[in-house]
Amino acid sequence: MTDQTIRKGILINTLIVLLSFISFQSQAQTQSQAQTQARPHAQGHEEPIRILFFGDSITAGYEIGTDAAFPALIDAKLDSLPGNYTVVNAGLSGETSAGGLRRVDWILRQPVDLFVLELGGNDGLRGIDPEETKRNLQGIIDKVRSTSPGTEILLTGMEAPPNMGQEYTKQFRSLYRELAEKNDLPFMPFILEGVAGDPSLNLPDGIHPTEEGHRIIAKQLWPYISPIIDRMSVR
Repeated sequence: MTDQTIRKGILINTLIVLLSFISFQSQAQTQSQAQTQARPHAQGHEEPIRILFFGDSITAGYEIGTDAAFPALIDAKLDSLPGNYTVVNAGLSGETSAGGLRRVDWILRQPVDLFVLELGGNDGLRGIDPEETKRNLQGIIDKVRSTSPGTEILLTGMEAPPNMGQEYTKQFRSLYRELAEKNDLPFMPFILEGVAGDPSLNLPDGIHPTEEGHRIIAKQLWPYISPIIDRMSVR
């Protein structure tokens, strides 16, 4: 076994331990603290358009706080628009697709007009079978549609780390596009496009974006959200 192989193995094990620790800390929080942070916009008196970001530590703003995470930046963008909006950050650090499937029923107790689905990154880091991830994400989509048929869903994709092997990486990438096509969903192929792999845009762990990284995410996500908001505004 070469020194490079050993170093890769140590890195992977370290990431798994880190993710497990983050998950343990997050689960210790109360549901209201860990899962929802909403701020209504007071423009107008019509019923607000409710936008919910359902994801993992990327959505939750790991280490930088929810106020600097991309959902808050989308929230700020909405301030410049006419209308009434409520934005909810339902990100939970360490969350897997299986964990998201377990907690989505609780999240859907509140009304949601736009459900932004950002999950799967932790599945890829842990080497979970892409077919299992796909089933879990489909389960979340199904629950949203059965609970709230009028809710629109925006799916964001994720990439698996290259150390998982070319075939795994290919299967993992394709599962998101397959879900988008099967369910006729608007789809952002990679939530971390232009951010992943750039040390200047990520924290020292190499996984989680810095504040600047989140600004890039918000900027690139907005063109996917904006048309949906426009359609809702004329209903």
